[in-house]
Amino acid sequence: MARQLDEQIVGRFPVGQRLRVLDVGMGQGTQALRLARAGHQVTGVEQDATMIAAAREALFAEPEGIRERMRIVQGDGRDTGVHFLPGSFDVVLCHGVLMYVAEPDPLLAGLARMLAPGGLLSLLVRNGDALAMRPGLSGDWAGALSAFDTTAYRNRLGLDGRADRLGTLTATLAGIGAPLHAWYGVRVFTDTAADGAEIPAGLETLLAAEERAGRTDPYRGVAALLHLCGVRG
Repeated sequence: MARQLDEQIVGRFPVGQRLRVLDVGMGQGTQALRLARAGHQVTGVEQDATMIAAAREALFAEPEGIRERMRIVQGDGRDTGVHFLPGSFDVVLCHGVLMYVAEPDPLLAGLARMLAPGGLLSLLVRNGDALAMRPGLSGDWAGALSAFDTTAYRNRLGLDGRADRLGTLTATLAGIGAPLHAWYGVRVFTDTAADGAEIPAGLETLLAAEERAGRTDPYRGVAALLHLCGVRG
């Protein structure tokens, strides 16, 4: 997904421009730190204290110049208007968050307001049109059948989540003034890999295959996750 995001950034902004980035639900700060290392000014928003501690520890290990480019704010993403002025960011990330939000539309509208004109909104969501793929490929036929008619699921950690359908999110993005510009599939071939599995030989070839599938029909439509990129008008 990082390659997909970089493709959108390079295609939208002048080379070398230092972007203002907001990462909502940054987790342990993997994407936020990567973008700070690339020279951008990054603000990470996270609710979980454990994740914040991990992100601060990782940030502390970075050189001073990178530490100065990253700020961490505790919050759940629905209070962005309290912390930031509208139009304050060139790029807003919301990766792996919507599946835990029962009513995502107000959150998405708030994130769109944070974008400057021409800004990029990057979403990573569970693919509601492909929920039957994982149980089906694992031989759980009853689970596959029940997944066709729902957007609810339970993840590998045992947490209940909610998936989003491409058509619904496309309409939502248009309605909040950040219409869909591009979309990709994520984890097309590797979703059934066991958690904690060793990194396989030929990793670069695997990543190339995933990247190609993630931008190619019909493969991207059955990916476990969808990466949607909207652009603020």
